[in-house]
Amino acid sequence: MATAAPGARASAAPLPAEASAGDTALLPVANPVLLAVGIMTASLLQVLDSTIANVAIPHMRSSLGATSDEISWVLTSYIVASAVAMPITGWLADRIGSRRLFILSTAGFILSSMLCGMAQNLTQIVLFRALQGITGAFIMPLSQAAMIDTNRPSRQPQMMAIWGMGIMIGPILGPILGGWLTENWSWRAVFYVNVPLGALSLFLMITLLPSRPVARRKFDLTGFALLGTALTALQLLLDRGSRIDWFASGEAWIYAVLAASTTWMATIHFFTAREPLFNRRLFADPNYVVAMAISIQLGVVMFATIALLPPMLQQLFGYSVIDTGMVLMPRGVGTLVSMQLSGILIRKGVDARYMLAMGFSIAALSLWDMAGWSLAVDRPHIIWASLIQGLGMGLVFIPMNSMAFATLPPELRTEGSSLLNLARSIGASVGIAVVTALLASNLQVSHADLAANVTSSMINAVDVSTIDRFQMVGTTVLSTIDGIINQQAAMIAYINDFWLMMWLTIGSIPLVLLMKKADLRPPAHGATAKTEAGDLPH
Repeated sequence: MATAAPGARASAAPLPAEASAGDTALLPVANPVLLAVGIMTASLLQVLDSTIANVAIPHMRSSLGATSDEISWVLTSYIVASAVAMPITGWLADRIGSRRLFILSTAGFILSSMLCGMAQNLTQIVLFRALQGITGAFIMPLSQAAMIDTNRPSRQPQMMAIWGMGIMIGPILGPILGGWLTENWSWRAVFYVNVPLGALSLFLMITLLPSRPVARRKFDLTGFALLGTALTALQLLLDRGSRIDWFASGEAWIYAVLAASTTWMATIHFFTAREPLFNRRLFADPNYVVAMAISIQLGVVMFATIALLPPMLQQLFGYSVIDTGMVLMPRGVGTLVSMQLSGILIRKGVDARYMLAMGFSIAALSLWDMAGWSLAVDRPHIIWASLIQGLGMGLVFIPMNSMAFATLPPELRTEGSSLLNLARSIGASVGIAVVTALLASNLQVSHADLAANVTSSMINAVDVSTIDRFQMVGTTVLSTIDGIINQQAAMIAYINDFWLMMWLTIGSIPLVLLMKKADLRPPAHGATAKTEAGDLPH
């Protein structure tokens, strides 16, 4: 039997007099704005930590005396632990209450961040990063569900825009903040910065956060074990693939076979188990299923682009970490603008499917522009491309989330949010792995093609085949030529990745046709959002 969790009654607030019967929050609170600050602070810290440590890795390696392969486990342990823990968010929220789980996960994230900063050897920091990944995994789905539950339907698009802004801005701010902290303080400050901000977030949530009723349901241990094994094997394959030369290594084949077999068994178990890990009603909603597919694609394009641009700007164009962040910051500005615009359009009744199609088209346009770059591209051009891509991503994110939750029952929101975030995380891992592998492969191919066409007449020099007789001078000339070829080959490899992501983005537009039209305007007089079958209206 469901019972109210502690804190729910104390945090609930009387309904505003102006609120209509149909425009009331599922879990009203006294100060939703202040609560949103606490929720978003925790969310932003979690997103930041997925990228902020990357910049500090070289300093950590020298400080802890680890090799390049060993120190990579600092990143791998966080990614794997987060992916494995995220699917059980819904069950834990039902079991112990969403309020208690959110507060415990935030407190655990703060504590594990402190432990990471205090780590004295590689083993300690790998274990503490895994703990950080487990505790942080629950924050994103719980924060998304809480932002919806504690706000009136008329304010939910705006709250989703604010929540989505944190998701989009976090990966951009992470390397900038990480680089600044590492250069001016130490790599330990990258983790310690979470403590004061996390404490503020924790205080606001303890004070204001309500909870859903507790629902006792059996834990699907078999399903969790199968899914956890599949996700672990997949994440290890994607994260370590480039280091072990992909399928030229037996280790990669073990990961691939294990991931494929356990995924198949987990799927069979899900459809046959009496009480599966996830509620099967989630997958009976076509809009939610399509939103999951779009989340995967969004993870691929968004995170793959973020993974490509900083090294390209720093290595090929000579930008510093701070300059790179400033050039890419307009992406976040564009996202903020289009998210707010999409929230307004949703409240006015504009079909969310049109916004999705438009967002994908704008994002594809920015990638098409990036595919035309050269080593001579200037800073304003990069800024405009980043701004346009941010506008496109923002127009996709809010309508997608609104459509996904429009027809889901409130009790499925936390579980649905955990799966959407997991889908985006998997998409990000796949996207980064694919573009990184293609970048390395295309760089080698392009280098060989360009080098084969370098002749003495092209460089107006003596015969390059006998230039070694000039000893040091000849070696310097050859090194210079090779450096120029490397730059051009790298630029070609980046362009090929941009082309790939452009076509993936365009290929996502037909997914919108599979969605049913949903009226996302705030319900009036107790009405609920309705869904109509059919394709896009003519």
